[in-house]
Amino acid sequence: MYVIFLGAPGAGKGTQAGIVAQKLGLAHVATGDLFRQAVAKGTELGLKVQSYLKEGKLVPDDVTVKMLLERIAAPDCRAGVILDGFPRTLEQARALDKALADLGKTIDRVIYVNVAEDELLRRLSSRWICRACQAPYNAVNSPPAVKGKCDRCGGELYQRPDDTPETVKKRLQVYFAETAPLIDYYKRQGKLAEVAGEGDMAGIGQRIIAALKEAVHR
Repeated sequence: MYVIFLGAPGAGKGTQAGIVAQKLGLAHVATGDLFRQAVAKGTELGLKVQSYLKEGKLVPDDVTVKMLLERIAAPDCRAGVILDGFPRTLEQARALDKALADLGKTIDRVIYVNVAEDELLRRLSSRWICRACQAPYNAVNSPPAVKGKCDRCGGELYQRPDDTPETVKKRLQVYFAETAPLIDYYKRQGKLAEVAGEGDMAGIGQRIIAALKEAVHR
C-alpha cells in the first residue's frame, strides 16, 4: 500500500504518520529525513541535495522523486509506505504519479489531516524553546511548570520568529494556496480521505486507520 499524508503545519501529520506506519507495518518515509540521511551518507543524490541546500535553493522535484524511488525499493518498504512531506504541489504529485506508473505502482490512498485554521494558529503560535538546552514547550499542550522557565535547566524560554501569530498566519496562507489544487487532484482520482485532526491522538489515529482499511476493501 502506498499512502500520502497531507496536513498543514501544526496538524500533527508527521506524528500520526509515524504511529500509523508502525501499527500497520508500513515504512514511514519523511522527505526531510530522507534529505538528511542522503547528505550524511554522501551518496550521489545526497551530494546533489547538499549543493542545493548550501545555496539555499529548493531541491528540484526530479531529484526528490529519484530519492523517494530509491527509498521505496528498500526491503523494509515491501509492505508499503506512508509518504510524509511530499508531494507539496500539483507538479510534484504529477511527477510522482508518472514515476510510480513507470514501475507499475500507484498511490492507493491520500489522507488529509484536516484541522481548522484558528486551531492551527493556536497550536503553532503556542510553541516556545529553551535558549540554553533547546527543549521544546507548548503553552497549550505541554507548558513549563514555571512560565518562561525551562523545567530541565531553568533557562529562558523564547519564541522563534517563525512561530509568532503574524508569521504563522502567513505560513498557513502559503500552505493552503499550494495544497488546495493538490487536494482537488487526489479527490478527482477518488483517492482522498479527509480525516478530522482535532481531538485526542488515539482517536485521530483510529480514524486514519479506518480510512486506510476502507481503501483496501474497496
